[in-house]
Amino acid sequence: MRLIELSMPDGDRVQQVLKATLQTEPVDHRLTEPDDRGRRLLRLLFKTGDGQKAIDAISAILEDETDWQLVVIPIEASLPKIPEEDETRQQQKTLALREEIYDDISRGGRLNRDYLLLTLLSTLVVVFGMAADNVAVVIGAMVIAPLLGPILAFSFGSALGDLPLMLKAARTAIAGLSLGLAVSFLIGLTLPLDLTSQELMTRTVVGLDSPVLALAAGAAAALSIVTGLPAALVGVMVAVALLPPAAAAGLFAGAGLWMLAARALLLLFINVVSVNLAALVVFFLKGVRPRTWLERRAAKRSVYVNGAVWFALIVALTMIAAHFAAQPAAVLP
Repeated sequence: MRLIELSMPDGDRVQQVLKATLQTEPVDHRLTEPDDRGRRLLRLLFKTGDGQKAIDAISAILEDETDWQLVVIPIEASLPKIPEEDETRQQQKTLALREEIYDDISRGGRLNRDYLLLTLLSTLVVVFGMAADNVAVVIGAMVIAPLLGPILAFSFGSALGDLPLMLKAARTAIAGLSLGLAVSFLIGLTLPLDLTSQELMTRTVVGLDSPVLALAAGAAAALSIVTGLPAALVGVMVAVALLPPAAAAGLFAGAGLWMLAARALLLLFINVVSVNLAALVVFFLKGVRPRTWLERRAAKRSVYVNGAVWFALIVALTMIAAHFAAQPAAVLP
């Protein structure tokens, strides 16, 4: 359940807002009398999955006003118990509000010191974990890797046609992957690590199953966001598809093993494209749209353009992967 609270000045638009929001069928509502500052408080209670239409209606009515504030508060429990909806109707809803998704995803796409530090630390952990063939250490690196945020932010921005969010997310993702490649390259250049470990060599195996794994990871990540479910485990799944091949490519390049580095880099590119494509499709199918008609038209064009680009790239990369799969595996000198 969610409690939506709207604070606004008293006036003619109060009744407009009340009428529009009551049409969205809240579970309960309350409009207070004007306080000593001439402001009213409208409280709307919605079941989980409801409330987006009310927020859109309020935004449309008050879009040229400045002196209003809307907050969304999650409700843990309520008495008496509200009857559950039938399963079919509940599954048709996007459980997370657009504004909630945007707030969560935009935070994950920020480029700051914490993001760079977590990327640095996770790269160090995964490099030495793969070199030591220690699966537990590699999984630990997946837990702290922050690569899920900017990838989902870019796909979400594509679904909304939000160019600033897309640019910010792209910058953050490129910075994180570049840092991982640079750190692992320096380690491969300076330290005599065991580059024959199974964990490292696995990241040079590029086959037709590689896009399938990354597509599943991207779809699961996007679905966890729009349904409001915890994304920690999905974040590990996406990080598995991104950080290890990036670190492996840097290590092999630093050691001068360019063919192995190319294979790992190809796997990285396949995973990045597949995750973005799958997340974009899920956001689109789950009804992630802007509020206004004009914004929706721009967003639709953005989805088609980005989807076509990602699809073309995944087809091209899969063909290259098939060519690599048909060739003898590269070996260490």
